[in-house]
Amino acid sequence: MITLMKKNFTWILQDRDWLPVLQSGEDSQNDAALGLAVKTKERTKKPSMYKVLMLNDDYTPMEFVIYVLESFFNKSTDEATRIMLHVHQRGIGLCGVFTYEVAETKVSQTMDLARKHDHPLQCTIEKDGIGEED
Repeated sequence: MITLMKKNFTWILQDRDWLPVLQSGEDSQNDAALGLAVKTKERTKKPSMYKVLMLNDDYTPMEFVIYVLESFFNKSTDEATRIMLHVHQRGIGLCGVFTYEVAETKVSQTMDLARKHDHPLQCTIEKDGIGEED
């Protein structure tokens, strides 16, 4: 065990972690025994997740939609076909759930490729409320 003194804390190295021990006074060697050892652990918050939704239109070819789902959303041909049919029949479909930056990138890639090929394909981002604690 290694002990360092600094201001009102004594820092003790224990199990590879430095633990601060609060001292109640500066005049006694026994003050460290009266202090409170605090070991803090930072908790990282899980990032919010966002759904990428594809909207149906009457002009974008079904093959193009399948290609986009395979290329940008890593879907198999069967899964891409299922999503494409869902979008075609119901007007909207889920492409995937991602962090905001990833969702934004996938929407941008999809829309850029659609514009390049003169297709009006639209995708949107919507916050995923599953597992949220508010």
